[in-house]
Amino acid sequence: MKWVYIAAGIALYCIFLVIPNRVSDNLDIAIVQSIVEDSGVPNAVTGIILRNRLYDTIFEVVVFTIAVMGARFLLADEKPLSHIYQFTDQPSIVLARLGATICSLVGIELAIRGHLSPGGGFAAGVAGGTAIGLVAITSSPEWMQAIYKRWNAARWEKVSVLLFIILAVMTMTGLELPHGELGTLLSGGIIPVLNILVAIKVSLGSWAVILLFIHYRGLL
Repeated sequence: MKWVYIAAGIALYCIFLVIPNRVSDNLDIAIVQSIVEDSGVPNAVTGIILRNRLYDTIFEVVVFTIAVMGARFLLADEKPLSHIYQFTDQPSIVLARLGATICSLVGIELAIRGHLSPGGGFAAGVAGGTAIGLVAITSSPEWMQAIYKRWNAARWEKVSVLLFIILAVMTMTGLELPHGELGTLLSGGIIPVLNILVAIKVSLGSWAVILLFIHYRGLL
């Protein structure tokens, strides 16, 4: 009986190789064009993420929020490290700070223009989190924690999540801003705002996780 299953699997695999894809190329182009027209942004991927499948994106943001809360909960009972080793040589510090500057600028660009070119809120948040991580490995943990508390980063992270959910729900109910002129910075309705909110959320959430792991685990 096992050989029957193996033969059936091989036959099915051969069918996949032999039978051509009969979907017309014009259909693919028509789908992309319809997404661009419906969303009002030339970046069809952003239009899908923040409009066609916005319901999924809401829960992706929520899952990331739960992950940050989970990291804080799981590490709360551990003993903080008494001494944290960090990069102290000047070349490493200069390179890390230069990389952080570049990542932060790229993150801002991806957040603001993510609806016009490849990019978006999640990519911008990753770039922002990378910039924060590069600064963290060359700076005092106390200094990073003080800045985190001074600017109320935890509160802004929660505010960005709430605003994103509220605006996303409003969009799904049919309340949309004017799309504006296709290809301009002020276009796409609410999509650029959602991109910026996601970028803020991911960056600040990454900051919180980085501080937690450095505080309890050091530089791994």
